[in-house]
Amino acid sequence: MIQERVKALRKLMKKNKLDAYIIPSTDPHQSEYVPALWQRRAWFSGFNGSAGDVIVTKDKAGLWTDSRYFLQAEKQLKDSGIKLYKIGNSDFPDMTQFLKDELKAGGVVGIDPRLLAYSEAQKMETELRAKDINLQLVEENLVDLLWKDRPQLPDEAVFIHEEKYAGESAQSKLARIRARMAAEGADVHILTTLDAIAWTFNIRSTDVDFNPVTIAYALITAEKAELFINLKKIPKKVKKELKTYVKLYDYGDFKKRLLKQAKRKSKIWLDQTSISQWIVALVEKKKSPVIFKESPATLFKAIKNETELNGFRACHIRDGVAMVKFLHWLEQAVPKGGVSEMSASDKLEAFRAEQDLFKGLSFETISSYNEHGAIVHYTSSPETDVELKPEGIYLIDSGGQYLDGTTDITRSIALGKPTDEQKDRFTRVLKGHIDLAMASFPEGTQGIQLDTLARKPLWDIGLNYGHGTGHGVGSFLGVHEGPQGISYYRGIGVALEAGMICSNEPGFYKAGEYGMRIETLINVVKDEEKSNDEFGFLKFETATLCPIDCNLIEKSLLTDEEVAYLNAYHKRVHDTLAPFLEGVELSWLKKMTTAI
Repeated sequence: MIQERVKALRKLMKKNKLDAYIIPSTDPHQSEYVPALWQRRAWFSGFNGSAGDVIVTKDKAGLWTDSRYFLQAEKQLKDSGIKLYKIGNSDFPDMTQFLKDELKAGGVVGIDPRLLAYSEAQKMETELRAKDINLQLVEENLVDLLWKDRPQLPDEAVFIHEEKYAGESAQSKLARIRARMAAEGADVHILTTLDAIAWTFNIRSTDVDFNPVTIAYALITAEKAELFINLKKIPKKVKKELKTYVKLYDYGDFKKRLLKQAKRKSKIWLDQTSISQWIVALVEKKKSPVIFKESPATLFKAIKNETELNGFRACHIRDGVAMVKFLHWLEQAVPKGGVSEMSASDKLEAFRAEQDLFKGLSFETISSYNEHGAIVHYTSSPETDVELKPEGIYLIDSGGQYLDGTTDITRSIALGKPTDEQKDRFTRVLKGHIDLAMASFPEGTQGIQLDTLARKPLWDIGLNYGHGTGHGVGSFLGVHEGPQGISYYRGIGVALEAGMICSNEPGFYKAGEYGMRIETLINVVKDEEKSNDEFGFLKFETATLCPIDCNLIEKSLLTDEEVAYLNAYHKRVHDTLAPFLEGVELSWLKKMTTAI
């Protein structure tokens, strides 16, 4: 079937006089997780990881993805005729180099301009032009012409995210954005990223799985704000409230309203990292002046207010209760038999669903046993589901969306007696996790500077992991949020600030055998003890509350300071969660948080 799609696309390419065609994984809003109707790359290639782009030429087809998905992609691309190209591996060319190698001078590369960020377009055009290869913007998406049963635009209702959870009114947020616009001399600011729009207007919906956002564009001027959305999604009560601070238009009206502003020669502020080449081309066609700069909403959203931080802490208590109930159940159920990766995942979701303010999962649960744990973003399915047995390593990475916050936690569990190697590797992951959690650093420090702390215990014996150590997290929004990160590739150039939330998730993966990761969510706070008149210092506060499996720890590898941290963390987990548990679950919690 995949081979037939590749063949059909080549016919359309020939008709459009294209030598190559790019199928990105993103959507018109440059989303990481995209609604079903825009999951073109997944439909076309069969690979359904969250990151990966496809290129088809007249005689070759390739998928580019990163190390999180190498094993998954190898399985899903089998017999498809699409070759895996590993990003970051020197044995494989990157996408642009591939095009330069494969196409002759005068060759034409096609792409839907809605799916190409302006910054990426500029970079790609420059590199291809050096080889006399042309990048052609093809507004009619060729994959859509082949995808006959493509899903429709979602129509689930929009609801207001109440100020008691958001901590700030939409009017106040718009005022802050307008103040920044005035300072930059901008007449108009365009918002296209779905989480920024949801945050700015205090609206939520279910258009994207696991992400409580709605498909929309927004246009903000000094006098008014315009929201472009499927109007059928807005209930009367919500519409009445929104109309007090924003004018509503149909989603399809965005192009017309943008061109109207461009014709006036308004100075338009565009975020070059997220704005599509399609929008830039529309503006430039009318010769309207442009400011290319990161949207102020991005940083505003990343720095949580006190209400959001209080909700963040509160939802982690409820999430911790669900995790303890699940891990206790798991310990009892696995030896009896009949527990699989999928049924365990369902059980954890059921425990979360019992908690107040729960609105669903924050991403598809990674429930992975033994060799599946080595696939960093593994997704269990009926075809891959396996039974958990009282032996080996089980890794579960999961999270919840609550009205007052978003959670993301990973725990690795020894279902039997671990090997010496497994204990060594887990303890090194734990050391890195603790060393990052204990870090104190001067204001202005970037996440890339802290990433090494979590890796060094593995580096000491020649090992590493192929993903970032931490990503930003939203407040009842995306589980992956920018601009901050703790990573060698995410959030570079962005200083960590008090109020930001990140994950702390080092890991280790042995292909074909097991994987292990420890993840908690941390928020940045001022380090009052170390701050002085010359330097302000920051540190992390850990919000996630759940025991770490001490059966996997080789204590001799830990420093006294690391042991003290772990024991203090477990005491806090016990003391905070104990009032919400009773009976055997409470006894289990006490056992699992005993000092080592």
